[in-house]
Amino acid sequence: MTFPMLPPEEYLDRVLSTLTPLDALEVPLEQAHGLVLAEDVRATVPVPPWTNSAMDGYAVRAADVAGARTAPVTLPVAGDVPAGARPMRLAAGTAQRIMTGAMLPAGADAVVRVEDTDQSPGALPLPEQVEVRAAVEPGANVRHAGEDVAVGQVVLRAGTALKATAVSAVASVGRSAVRAVPRPRVAVVITGAELADAGRELAAGTIPDSNGPLLSGLVAEHGARLTAVIHSADTPSALAEALRAAAADADLVVSSGGVSVGAYDPFAILAAARGQAEGPAGNDIDLATAKVAMQPGKPQGYGSVRTGDGRRVPVLGLPGNPVSVLVSFTTIVAPALARLSGHDAAEPGAPRDGGTRATARAAVRWRSPRGRRQHVPVRFVAPPEPVPAGSPPGTVWVAPSHRLGSGSHLVASLPAAQALAVVEADVDAVDVGDPVQLLALSAPAAPVPGSVW
Repeated sequence: MTFPMLPPEEYLDRVLSTLTPLDALEVPLEQAHGLVLAEDVRATVPVPPWTNSAMDGYAVRAADVAGARTAPVTLPVAGDVPAGARPMRLAAGTAQRIMTGAMLPAGADAVVRVEDTDQSPGALPLPEQVEVRAAVEPGANVRHAGEDVAVGQVVLRAGTALKATAVSAVASVGRSAVRAVPRPRVAVVITGAELADAGRELAAGTIPDSNGPLLSGLVAEHGARLTAVIHSADTPSALAEALRAAAADADLVVSSGGVSVGAYDPFAILAAARGQAEGPAGNDIDLATAKVAMQPGKPQGYGSVRTGDGRRVPVLGLPGNPVSVLVSFTTIVAPALARLSGHDAAEPGAPRDGGTRATARAAVRWRSPRGRRQHVPVRFVAPPEPVPAGSPPGTVWVAPSHRLGSGSHLVASLPAAQALAVVEADVDAVDVGDPVQLLALSAPAAPVPGSVW
């Protein structure tokens, strides 16, 4: 029996409809980079916290140096104000040497730049007096307390992605922790009786396991936290036990292999037996498979595992071939991680399939399977000769990273890939000069080393 293939967007909608962001936690600020805020952040201290100097120079009363408009004014230097010090009050008719960022002395209302005096900049002894050669207005070269942010003012709204600038802003307003959506915990399950540990001598019919390292790395690169890599035999009962073990300490389980129509595909067998409590899936594993109109990556699976504490942990079953794993992770798992971590709401302009889109042109010709959206690993190359007429200046040119194009088994050529070229389902061939959309392979949010959030 032939079943129709789902458009990739429809399948992704099915997956995402089962997911919601994880519950927020109180997170130390040093581990919050890359997370999404679950609360508004208000300032607990003003920014800046006190009035300070914007220049290296001399703190003065503007009225004491008003005469410098016509002739230099000489003032005795009563003290030094380095950054971090609490200065003494400035007496009328005197100056204090001050550095950038240092607290403005009480009584002072302006700073004269060192360049506008007879003194040289740098680490020199404190002079007994200073000749001021330019008048200043009150407030000149001064940063006033709270002029950036006042106490109680909202600095960041809930839903903000905590990039480096946002973390810096939170620190500046006196916060040491925030409520944020934690990093998803991801467990990986690898099926395939033919897979052997990397470096082992290969018996007949076996190949090195590249999916375990690939999925582990992709999980980390996309800002999630890897909790386990479990290998499963190609039987429904073995896979069921592996899924249960993986879900115990995870927010998402990602498996590879066993989702197609083969006689020994355990994910598909478990999905076909859904609802049969007496089978290996029992009452706690609920899986389904689908054919998706994409190449590579047509067979896909999804569902959930109920843990002993009552949690429903989502499961995404990917095909077993490594290029299919990469494409499926980029287009399906990455958006799922974005949903769990709150990033799809924090960055609503991002493409649904989790990447960053750009446009390039094909430097060579290749074929595409009509009826399925093709994702071809490509690299950036020099323009073809001759350059096709009408190519705009600054065109980015790409070619498949392997001469066999998007073959799902071409794992050794993947390091050469710099992006995925997306060819729509109604196209059966890409010609030299044709525009193609690029889906970036880089990750949206790298984890902090050692972070548990």
